[in-house]
Amino acid sequence: MEQNMSKAFQNGVATDAASMNQGDDARALRVLRLIEHLANATQPLTLSQLSTRLDVPKATMMRMLDHLQRHGYVLRTPFEGGGYVPGTAATRLALSALRNNALIRVSRATLGKLVAATGETCNLVVPEGNNVIYVDRVETEEPLRLQLPPGTRAPMHCTASGKLFLSRLSLFEQRSLLTAMPLKKLTPRTITDPASLEAELARIAKCGIGFDHEEFVLGMVAVAVPIQASDGKVVAAVACHAPVARKSIDDLLAYVGLLTDAASVLQPLLAGGQIAEETPPISSG
Repeated sequence: MEQNMSKAFQNGVATDAASMNQGDDARALRVLRLIEHLANATQPLTLSQLSTRLDVPKATMMRMLDHLQRHGYVLRTPFEGGGYVPGTAATRLALSALRNNALIRVSRATLGKLVAATGETCNLVVPEGNNVIYVDRVETEEPLRLQLPPGTRAPMHCTASGKLFLSRLSLFEQRSLLTAMPLKKLTPRTITDPASLEAELARIAKCGIGFDHEEFVLGMVAVAVPIQASDGKVVAAVACHAPVARKSIDDLLAYVGLLTDAASVLQPLLAGGQIAEETPPISSG
């Protein structure tokens, strides 16, 4: 009888342990689904929206968000309604994934071909909060160049890629973000007046190309084209910059077709498509 009780006890412990493991797995998957949902959203999501969409009680969702926010994986926006967006820790995780060998090989090869065709430094850029991050870049061989290693952050309001990202937000999101971010004047040409910057973003939204007229670094100009997910959300940009001593902004605008070709090659890196083993040539025609 004691032996039977012992076996029953052991079986019960094993069952409880299995249930606990399943519960832990479910909780971990729920957290990952939450971060993924925020990453795929086109705007900040509220507690109520997340609770409904993920079918999680509000109290549970609030605990998850609080925990993730403490560790930097989500960020609550200061705007009206207090929606949530991915935090810096989530961005670092995404960038680490992007830097694995398979992905970086495609990116480096594509940017290298683009640099060979344009003669100027080219970048793969993603947004992060008030900034942009240069995920990958290939520099020109010209001695006069701007050296920014991969991983460098730059302000959003004065870079070609950053203004492109801002231009794709709703007017409410634009105004809220511009109000919250420090619009520092880095050069005499940096636009720091919110109304003027809003007008600039409207022009960029209309043409679909970001540009920087010596606003980030005096003597440097840049253009950027979007990389879009299947839902139209801009998830990254391909940018090219050059010193004005060598190229004008009009010279760079002539490369928009090449940049767009490169963006099409790189699009699967950030939009969940199939990554080609061989990168197609960048047309120079």
